[in-house]
Amino acid sequence: RGGRLNCTCAQRPGRAGRAALRGRVGTWCGAARQRRRERPRRGRGAARSTAASGSSGGGPPATEADPGLSDIFQQLNGLPKEETSRSCCCNHHANDGAWRNQLFSHWSVRGLSCGRTGSEEYFWLDQVVIHVGALSLKESQELARHAAEIGADGIAVIAPFFLKPWNKDVLINFLKEVAAAAPALPFYYYHIPALTGVKIRAEELLDGIQEKIPTFQGLKFSDTDLLDFGQCVDQNRERQFAFLFGVDEQLLSALVMGATGAVGSTYNYLGKKTNQMLEAFERKDFSSALNHQFCIQRFINFVLKLGFGVSQTKAIMTLVSGIPMGPPRPPLQRASREFIDEAKARLESLDFLSSTDLKDRNLESCS
Repeated sequence: RGGRLNCTCAQRPGRAGRAALRGRVGTWCGAARQRRRERPRRGRGAARSTAASGSSGGGPPATEADPGLSDIFQQLNGLPKEETSRSCCCNHHANDGAWRNQLFSHWSVRGLSCGRTGSEEYFWLDQVVIHVGALSLKESQELARHAAEIGADGIAVIAPFFLKPWNKDVLINFLKEVAAAAPALPFYYYHIPALTGVKIRAEELLDGIQEKIPTFQGLKFSDTDLLDFGQCVDQNRERQFAFLFGVDEQLLSALVMGATGAVGSTYNYLGKKTNQMLEAFERKDFSSALNHQFCIQRFINFVLKLGFGVSQTKAIMTLVSGIPMGPPRPPLQRASREFIDEAKARLESLDFLSSTDLKDRNLESCS
């Protein structure tokens, strides 16, 4: 949605479960899957995305030495438990260089190491996929190497958008160079043309991509072009790619077309409702699934009319969780108090949350 967001995702549990979407990233390939094989699965969850405090949420740090990383503990322990998602796509819209490395380390070390050791001190994650895209190829490569060093389960890359690749081959060459910096990690392309301005169709990009990037495992598709998305799925049925959909209000349509997972910012506070939709879809109760999707759309449609973006997402997350997400960075502006009040009333009216669930503290940091 155009800012610094961490994203957690859900994915279907393997080829036999193509008709179902479960809240785990159990089918991502390569070393990541091997490392997770011995870990017990705990519950199920919905596609979800998190706008964390400090650098991950787009807010300025208290100091350059402390970019709000301590609040990641709160986020790991609080939001995923409430919304039952156990996978994170970290920093999918950030360009902070070394600062991003600090954030990556916190998400991976805090979220993954406790799971590996069986510690219950902190909530742990099944998967952490780190976005390493940047305008500079060298920076992307450095971020990819760092992601491998700290034990990430995969890396994702957005198309460079200042000096844009003008055709498929140019874009693949860029992605190939980044993937080569972390050759043991599954690699994902983050397709979001509305923000990058790179209009190369995902269907075209996927044609033959694995021959040039052997670690390629799928894409996050954040576009409303369901023709392009459908053709990605249809033309790659035998390749076991992950097709993660990134337009929250259209997720049900994408599931019908073969989406294997989802990544989205609204799942921080609409995750429970999304889980209900996924469960209804899994049991082939399509009428209920449609009603859940319509309910989600009512809220998204409401806040879009008010003006909805990263700043507003951060404010709603603070409202729901009580965890301070911090203000956005310029040129983004803080969400207005009027927006927060109207969003709060709408969440209550749609029965997403009771009034006792909403936490007004810490709102001064983002409004």
